[in-house]
Amino acid sequence: MLARRQRDPLQSLQRRSQELKQQVDGLIFESRLKGALEASKRRNMYQRCVQLKQAIDENKNALQKLKKADEPAPVGNYYQKKEEEHNLLDKLTHQLQELAVSISRENVTETGALTERKEEENSAEEDEEEEDNDDEESEESGSEDEETEEEDEENQGGESHPEATSGEYIALGDFTAQQVGDLTFKKGEILCIIKKNSDGWWMAKNASGNKGLIPKTYLEPYNKEEGQESSEEGSEEDTEVGDETAEGAEVKQRTDSHWSAVRKAISEINTVDVLTTMGAIPAGFRPSTLFQLLEEGNQFRASYFLQPELTPSQLAFRDLMWDAKTGSIRSRPSRVSLILTLWSCKVIPLPGVSIQVLSRHVRLCLFDGNEVLSNIHTVRATWQPKKPKTWTFSPQVTGILPCLLDGDCFIRSNSSSPDLGILFELGISYIRNSTGERGELSCGWVFLKLFDASGIPIPAKTYKLFLNGGTPYEKGVEVDPSVSRRAHGSVFHQLMTMRSQPQLLVKLRSLNRRSRSTLSLLPETLIGSMCCVHLLVFYRQILGDVLLKDRMSLNSADLISNPVLATFPKLLEESDIMDALRSSWAEKESTLKRSEKGDRELLKAVFLLVYHDCALPLLHSALLPPSRWAEEETEAARWKVIADFLKQNQENEGALQVLLSPEGVHEPFDISEQTYDFLGERRKNAA
Repeated sequence: MLARRQRDPLQSLQRRSQELKQQVDGLIFESRLKGALEASKRRNMYQRCVQLKQAIDENKNALQKLKKADEPAPVGNYYQKKEEEHNLLDKLTHQLQELAVSISRENVTETGALTERKEEENSAEEDEEEEDNDDEESEESGSEDEETEEEDEENQGGESHPEATSGEYIALGDFTAQQVGDLTFKKGEILCIIKKNSDGWWMAKNASGNKGLIPKTYLEPYNKEEGQESSEEGSEEDTEVGDETAEGAEVKQRTDSHWSAVRKAISEINTVDVLTTMGAIPAGFRPSTLFQLLEEGNQFRASYFLQPELTPSQLAFRDLMWDAKTGSIRSRPSRVSLILTLWSCKVIPLPGVSIQVLSRHVRLCLFDGNEVLSNIHTVRATWQPKKPKTWTFSPQVTGILPCLLDGDCFIRSNSSSPDLGILFELGISYIRNSTGERGELSCGWVFLKLFDASGIPIPAKTYKLFLNGGTPYEKGVEVDPSVSRRAHGSVFHQLMTMRSQPQLLVKLRSLNRRSRSTLSLLPETLIGSMCCVHLLVFYRQILGDVLLKDRMSLNSADLISNPVLATFPKLLEESDIMDALRSSWAEKESTLKRSEKGDRELLKAVFLLVYHDCALPLLHSALLPPSRWAEEETEAARWKVIADFLKQNQENEGALQVLLSPEGVHEPFDISEQTYDFLGERRKNAA
C-alpha cells in the first residue's frame, strides 16, 4: 500500500484556518440563535471562545515561523497567500473578542444589578454636583439641550462606581483590542472614562455603550468648550505629545529645537497605524525619532561634530588649541569620557510577514530629556534565524569586519546638564511586501542617566535596560502591551513577566591612561566607533597643523588647499570607505619599525600617503554606486568595487597606476575636493 503523501506546510495551515473559521462562525451563529443565555451556558460559550483564541494563536505562530524553503515544491504567490492567511486569523481573533466581550457584558448586567443600585444611591450627590456644573457650562456655551440629552443617556446606562473618575477623553490614534476585555476605538473618538487603574489600563465606554480596557497613552482630555469641530481638525496636525501622569495631566506643547522632526514622525503615524492594525508590528512601535533627525540635515551627524568650533568672538578656536611644548594639539579633558559596549538586545518583538526587515540597529546619542546634545551614532546588529528575537553586536572590531558592526563606542561630552545621559533607540529598516514602501521604525527606546541626583557619575558596570515603547517624548507606552500587562499574580509570575520584557544590555567601561590620552585629542562632544579612533586622531592632528601651526596668518580666513581636510569628514557618512582606509592603514603600519611607530611626524606623513592612495580615489570613483542605507545589493556592489581597488593597489604598490589607467572612471573634478573652508565647515557656538 502506498504511503499517504504529506500535505504541504502552507496548505496544512490554510486547511486548519478554514476549520477554525467554521468553528468561529458556528459559535457566533449559536450565540445569535439562542439569544439570552443562562449563566452556565454563557460560561461554557466564553470558555469555548478562549479555547478557540488559543488555537488561532497557535496557528498564527506556526504561520509566522513558516518559510518558503520549507515547501517541498514551489508555491506561486507564496508571500501573498501567507499574508492572506495572517489577515484571516486576525479577523477571526477580532470576532472572538467581540463575542467574548458581549458575553462578559451580559454577565455583568445580570450579576451586578443590585450592586449598581447601591452605587447609584451612594453617588447621587456627586451626580447632582456634576449635573450642576454641566448646567453652568451649558449656559456659557449655549448648548443646554444637547448636554441634557447626554446626561439622560448616561443616566440610562445605569452604571456608576464609587471609585470611578468620570471624564471625557479624545483618542489620539486607532487601537485594536488585543485580548478579551479590551475596547477597540478609532482616532478622534470621544470616550467616557469609568475607572482609572494604576497599571495604565483604564475602563472606558464609547458612544455605543460598549465598555472595555484601553491604554491611557492613547488619550487626551477632551475640551467641550472647543467643540467637536476643533477637536477633529486638530486631531492630526495639532496633536502634541507631552508627559502624562496617572491623573491624565494636560498635554503641554514642546518647543525644543528639533521638535519638527518629532512632528514629522507623528505625521507619518498613519502608516504605522495600518501596520499595527494588520498585526504586522506591535502597538508600541513608532516611526524612528532619531532617524528623522538624521534626515533633517548634518546637524546631528558625526562629520559636523568633528569640525572645530569657534569662540563666541569668532576670533579663535574654542576646542582646537596648540601646545608648543609637545608640538601638537592640546589635549582637552571633558566631563564625560568613557567607553560603552553594546552586548545584546533580547526579547525584541518580531514584525509580521507582511514586511521585510532590511536592517536591525541601535542609534544612540547624548540626551538631556529634552534635546539631543551630540551626533547620532548607529551600530548595526546581527541575529540568527534560530533566535530572531535576540540581537547581538561585535565588540572590538578588527580585520575586515565593518566598523558599522562595532559595538565598542567612545562617548565624549562636556555638557553641564544634570540630566545628561545616553538615549538608545532600537530600530529596523523595512520594506512592505505589498507596496514596496520603505520606512524606519523604532522598536523601543531607553534613557540611561550618567549622573545620579547628587551629580556623581554612575558606576562603570553592565546595565540591563528595559525598553519603552512609543517615542522618547511619550511616557508609559509599552513596546508590546500584550506581553506585560495585568501582571498582578504571584511574585513568580511578575518575575517571569519582567524576563519577557524587551531589554538592552550595555556595559560602561572606565578609561585607562592610554585610552584617556587618545580620546582627549578628539572634540569635546562626539560619539563614534573605537575601531576608528586612531584615524580620527590623525585628522585632528593634521587639522591642528594646518590651522594653527602652518597657516601664514591667523587672521586669514582664505580657502586652504588640503584634500584630506576637505574630504575626510565624508568618510564618517560612508563607513565602507572608512573600512577601506582602516584596512590599508593597518597593512601599512604592520610594515613599520618600532622606532618609526614612535615618530609622530613620520606617522602623519605615512598616513597622508595612505589616504591619497586609498580613500581619496574611492570617494570620487564613478564605478562606486551611491551609498544607500540598508540596501543589501548596493552595499555588496560597493564593497566589490572597493575590494578590487584595494587588491590592485596592493599589487601595484600604490594607486598611481590605477588612477592613470584608461579603465579607471572618475567623477568630474570639483574644486571642493581640494579646498577646505574652515569658516564654512566650523560648528556654530552652542552659546
